[in-house]
Amino acid sequence: MKTFVIGDIHGCHQALLALLAKINPVFGQDTLVFLGDYIDRGPESRQVVETVIGLEDSFKRVITLMGNHEEMFNNYLEGVEQDVYVLSGGRQTIASYGGEAAIAAGGLPAGHQRFFRELDLYWQDEKYIYVHAGVQRGVHLSMQSRNWLLWSREQGHDSGLGKIVVYGHTAHSKPRITEWGIGIDTGAVYGGRLTCLVLPDMEFISVPCRKYWPA
Repeated sequence: MKTFVIGDIHGCHQALLALLAKINPVFGQDTLVFLGDYIDRGPESRQVVETVIGLEDSFKRVITLMGNHEEMFNNYLEGVEQDVYVLSGGRQTIASYGGEAAIAAGGLPAGHQRFFRELDLYWQDEKYIYVHAGVQRGVHLSMQSRNWLLWSREQGHDSGLGKIVVYGHTAHSKPRITEWGIGIDTGAVYGGRLTCLVLPDMEFISVPCRKYWPA
């Protein structure tokens, strides 16, 4: 059995479809882990979410983690810091759901509402911790702050938790590998690539993506 970990998608639905076709996980056996930032900046956030939700019926385990952009979207839906969200790439997500008026009128499908509301902040297995942004050194996972898990730029260090941290959030031209961490945000929405880490093989599989947002 393998674990397939997918980095920040940011509304790049065509790249996601191409990557899923390329990695070919086994139905009923393998685990898929998404590190968050499904939405914003790219043009097809709604389609990305629809595809990810659909995968939950196809594999033994699909782990969907929250990214900072999902947190901002949830805040937007609650009327909090809406201008900040729109300027951070949320305009494209709002458009994919039919615009502000449609969302205000209940245009978000019920399944999508549940998806955004129920995203996990982290997941772990025997060897790895999976998180969107990073973990605070020496702090038990149950005590980690939400802000650190979703927004931290301090990555690749020894977590002090005895496991390697797999994360996204900070884009690099290629996967960033240290003794203690593996970063797999390779800048899909900036014209880079959408990357999947295959464990335990330590294989990286990626596909190119159009540039939708300035780097």
